[in-house]
Amino acid sequence: MTALPDWVRPPRAEGWFAEDLDRLPEAPRHTELIDGALVFMMAPQRSWHGRLVTALTTTLTAQAPAGFEVEREMTIRLDARNRPEPDLLLTDLPYDPDRTWYAPEDVKLVIEAVSPESAHRDRTVKLRKYAEAGIPHYWCIEDEDGAPVVHVYELDEPTGAYAPAGIFRGTLQRPVPFEVNLNLDRLTPPRSNQKVSTKSARMEEGSDASESDPS
Repeated sequence: MTALPDWVRPPRAEGWFAEDLDRLPEAPRHTELIDGALVFMMAPQRSWHGRLVTALTTTLTAQAPAGFEVEREMTIRLDARNRPEPDLLLTDLPYDPDRTWYAPEDVKLVIEAVSPESAHRDRTVKLRKYAEAGIPHYWCIEDEDGAPVVHVYELDEPTGAYAPAGIFRGTLQRPVPFEVNLNLDRLTPPRSNQKVSTKSARMEEGSDASESDPS
């Protein structure tokens, strides 16, 4: 069994703290901190996920009014022991090239694109933690046969929990956190039928050859 590198071992009995992430140059990209434990993205990223996040970044940046910035893959310091990294966030802070994290009060919208590896955290753990931190809007995007489906949540301030605000397919129109109008079907390329067509063509060729064989 391969020994763990020294940097993986927590520096204290309580585990890791949020500020420790800035002192871990050996850690893989997209390392998160959840309840004092490091969380690594071990599975390769799917093309669907990457295309979706890239298209959303471009589209939301174009629609965001002055005073808002769209950030991709930046951590949020929810508290001393939690520093998740959402796929996208919307902030009203100005661009700072040296920034490595945001405080929750500066985040207006968090977006997570669900992958098989992150599904439980995105749907339950992060849903609860983002709400407890007071982030007003959360979008959780699922892959439904290649098409993005957006589950939208809005913070209910009296309870401090997220309330479902709709499930969107095809198009998404929302008045908050700013006027958003998305054609969801254009955020990812359609699934290719090339392999299916090629297989069908080969089967037809084989059938034609059998019929023409005099033996």
